[in-house]
Amino acid sequence: MSGSSPSVDNVPAFETKHFLPGLLAGWAVGAALVLLVRLLGGAALTDPCRGHTLLALLMPLLLGPGGLAFAAINWRRPRVSALGLGFMVASLFPALYLGVQDIGKLRHNGCAGGYVVIAEPGGKSISTLTVGGGETKELTGRLGGYTPQSHPGTFTLSAQSTTPDVTVTLPKTRVLVGEEFPIRVTAKKGTPINTYTGGINAAGQKNGKEVTASGTFGIKVNP
Repeated sequence: MSGSSPSVDNVPAFETKHFLPGLLAGWAVGAALVLLVRLLGGAALTDPCRGHTLLALLMPLLLGPGGLAFAAINWRRPRVSALGLGFMVASLFPALYLGVQDIGKLRHNGCAGGYVVIAEPGGKSISTLTVGGGETKELTGRLGGYTPQSHPGTFTLSAQSTTPDVTVTLPKTRVLVGEEFPIRVTAKKGTPINTYTGGINAAGQKNGKEVTASGTFGIKVNP
C-alpha cells in the first residue's frame, strides 16, 4: 500500500524564543496606542459626557478583532503573528480595563442616562410582578444612573399601564435621586389573564435642560 503522509515542513513552529518577544512587542505597541488615543481624545472632547463612551470602547474594538485578523493573516510567520496576539492582549488590558472604568465614571456622573429601579419592598429589583384580580400590591422605586451631586434637583414622577384594568399609582410624585418611593399596582376584578406592562417615568432639570429616567416592568395577572 502506497501513500504519502502530510508534510510538516510548512507548519510554523511557535517556539518560545520567537513567540514571546513578538507577543510582548505587540502588547507594548497596543498599550502605547491605547494611552496615546486616550490622551488625544481626552484633550479633543470638551463636553464632559458627549463622545466619551465611544472613546472608551474604540481601542478594545479595534485591537481585539484587528489583532486576531493580523495574527491569522501572518500565521505562517510566527514572530509577526505573535504581534497580532499581543494586540489582542492589549485590547483586554489596558484597553478594556480602562474603558470599563471610564464608563463607570460616566454613569456615576450621570452621563449614561437615568433609569428607575423597581423592586419589592426591602427586596431585590424585579422585572415582573404577579397580581391576582381584585388585588393590590406594593412596590418601591428609586432613581438610578444619576447621583445627588450631579443631579441635586427634584424629579417629577408619572406612571402608566398598558391596560385600564391594571392601574399603577404613585402616592409620592416628587423625589430626589436615590430616594426610595412607593409604587402601588392594582388589578381590577375580572381583568383578563395576561401579562401587561407598567412604566414609571421621571423628569427633572439640570442647567436649564430636561433630564429623564424611566423603568418598565411586567404585570402578570392571575385569576
